[in-house]
Amino acid sequence: MGLVKFKGIGIKAISVTVPKQKVVTSQQTGFFTEKQLTYFIDATGVQERRIASKEMCASDLCYDAAINLFNKTSINPNDIDALIFISQTPDYRVPGTSIIMQDRLKLPKATIAFDVNMTCSGYIYGLLLAYSLTNIANIKNVLLLVGETLSKITSPKDNSIGLLLGDAGSATLITKGEKYGDSFFSLNTDGSNSDAVIIPGGGFRNMSSAETIEIKKHEDGSERSDEQIRMDGMEVFSFAVSEMPKDVKRLLSFAEKDVTAINKFVFHQANKYMMNVIAKKLKVDTSKMLYSIEKYGNTSGVSIPLTMADQKSLIDNNDILLLNAIGAGFSWGTTYLKLVDCTILEVNEL
Repeated sequence: MGLVKFKGIGIKAISVTVPKQKVVTSQQTGFFTEKQLTYFIDATGVQERRIASKEMCASDLCYDAAINLFNKTSINPNDIDALIFISQTPDYRVPGTSIIMQDRLKLPKATIAFDVNMTCSGYIYGLLLAYSLTNIANIKNVLLLVGETLSKITSPKDNSIGLLLGDAGSATLITKGEKYGDSFFSLNTDGSNSDAVIIPGGGFRNMSSAETIEIKKHEDGSERSDEQIRMDGMEVFSFAVSEMPKDVKRLLSFAEKDVTAINKFVFHQANKYMMNVIAKKLKVDTSKMLYSIEKYGNTSGVSIPLTMADQKSLIDNNDILLLNAIGAGFSWGTTYLKLVDCTILEVNEL
């Protein structure tokens, strides 16, 4: 059914790192007109983003976030039982980046480590996996790393997403503890929409070639190769505003909770207009909504922990949070949980 309940598992700490380099939307006049830029900012809320350097990978941002988490909390790397790395931009095709991160972070060789290929819903799915592992008797601490450098596979001359996506990395520690109470998840998949957000070339269905890396001009005026992200923005918007409110209601019914009991709503920062439409359909008090899209853009699976870190001053101990995200595929989900004695670090720059 895609509905899951956990007891006595929660988030102990969150750390997020972003690149130092800022890209200001209003200054991107090389390809876009001032009118286009103004319209984009008004519609999405994205005023600036962080972009990784050529040498910087998603794993580097996650590594920095994890080291900060270890250095600034009582968490010891030797106590990590499992490591999950979620990204669309791994270091290599082989080996998995999680394997490399086990060594870089000096985690025990007994650590369970694996990669997951997910986009914007990755944090929700990652939490479910981490909670599931922590639910096993001999596992207590799971380190969830979610990072993206999607700027490396996005055309800056794409009218749909050329100004939208930013880079970031996060580290979240999930652990056992009766104080966390009950947590609830709803997860969903609809593969019939798999071409709405896609990189059509460069994989094993359509392998890299001179043709896939050639920059082509498209009907909407965009210029991109087949190895750069393509998104049907209207398809994503229509699906999200239809399905996401339903999923929130489905989860709350399963959990036997009311929307008014939620202290903070942390939606995937896809774009501000879409988030507000979903909130309106749910009759959510917008003062309970947390936003970070203005400063960081859409950072895919990292956007939820990044928003929590950026807006940490608005989150109180024992707050009940509702997390919600949709990603390519489509894959989407909602989580209801309580933050108890959770250490949320300031956003770090690398």
